[in-house]
Amino acid sequence: MTEDILLSVIIPCYNEFKTIEKVIGSVRDCGLRTEIIVVDDCSTDGSRELLKGKLYPKVDTILFHKVNQGKGAALRHGFAAAKGDLVIVQDADLEYDPKDFNRLIRPFIDDNADVVYGSRYLRGSNHRVDGFWHEFGNKMLTLVSNIFSDLSLTDMETCYKMFKREVIQSIKLKEDRFGFEPEVTAKIAKRRLNICEVPISYRPRSFDEGKKIGLKDAFRAFYCIVKYNLR
Repeated sequence: MTEDILLSVIIPCYNEFKTIEKVIGSVRDCGLRTEIIVVDDCSTDGSRELLKGKLYPKVDTILFHKVNQGKGAALRHGFAAAKGDLVIVQDADLEYDPKDFNRLIRPFIDDNADVVYGSRYLRGSNHRVDGFWHEFGNKMLTLVSNIFSDLSLTDMETCYKMFKREVIQSIKLKEDRFGFEPEVTAKIAKRRLNICEVPISYRPRSFDEGKKIGLKDAFRAFYCIVKYNLR
């Protein structure tokens, strides 16, 4: 049944010259019908030129921001352009493997899911060991989010969130940076949608390798959990 499903893959890109080509290739080779939408958030490292040139014919849509606006803003614009039956977020680094799309899509077919989260912490997936404090922070944010949203997620901060297109396009999102994760989680929780989790693989990269999220973003995530769950 998966051959009947068109999956829109939204790739926010900011200074990912070293990895963006490989990520696009991995999405193309995932074994599913895909619509690839790249949103370049005003990259300055050559990613923009690569997307305008060599990679232009390899994607379906490229949106270019004139100024850097943040991951959340890039995702809003990507979601609005999506035409697939399902929509997923794919970071432009190599931490997440598009081969896991096949796992994520099954609950939509088998359980009529509305949203599926790919969890880095559920048993049954292979992943490289992450730093203690980074994993601790993710799990703490997930715990606080669960307390406020009354969900029982194991990984609220995961990149891999797959949605029915009509679901994600009906949600009004406001966060421009990494506050997207707690914001969208709070808003889907309020709708009492059918939410599933599946295990995924994960290869964390270090800050030296280009990881961008930091302590400031963690504090913003806590703020967003409270803000969007209590509003």
